Amino acid sequence: MNFNKVEFYAAYGKYSQIPAPERIEIAFAGRSNVGKSSLINKLFNRKNLARVSSVPGKTATVNFYSLENIFIVDLPGYGYAKVAKSEKERWSELMEGYFADEQRRLELVFALIDMRHPPSADDLNMLDFLTQSEIPYVVVLTKADKLRPAERKKRMERFAEEIPYFEQLTCVPFSAVTGEGTDTLREIIEEVSSDE
Repeated sequence: MNFNKVEFYAAYGKYSQIPAPERIEIAFAGRSNVGKSSLINKLFNRKNLARVSSVPGKTATVNFYSLENIFIVDLPGYGYAKVAKSEKERWSELMEGYFADEQRRLELVFALIDMRHPPSADDLNMLDFLTQSEIPYVVVLTKADKLRPAERKKRMERFAEEIPYFEQLTCVPFSAVTGEGTDTLREIIEEVSSDE
């Protein structure tokens, strides 16, 4: 799979705009400012494929990227308080619509959590939702480069207490700065898409 050959396909602001699924999808979900855009850019060797912003809540659409026989789906960040109620409702309708559509061929979700902090209530709700919905997921612990080895060890021990069934989950520490975890995530994507 050539990860350099990814292309932006389309962005949708309302669920009703998203066309019927035509290939398998791998989605990226996480709270605002968790580093989703940086991760997507790193995975595909691009600087500006996904727009990176220091302002949380910048991705307000569901963005589709075409990679060979699959779609990579960048979902809007959740949990950012400083947006209008109407905007929150639109996001919620967009996310719920996307996940509730049984026709979608959603094969995997990468659930991003900032490695430096305990998971937020929204993070835990997302993991619980994915578990209950029986949607396969991998936890990606972002910003791994920001922790010293001892801090990192401590966070991993805490995650085992904070995240239900943590020991049974596939967890990938990731850094957009050092590239740690990039190859592992690519291997997972290739494995999922090769089942197609």
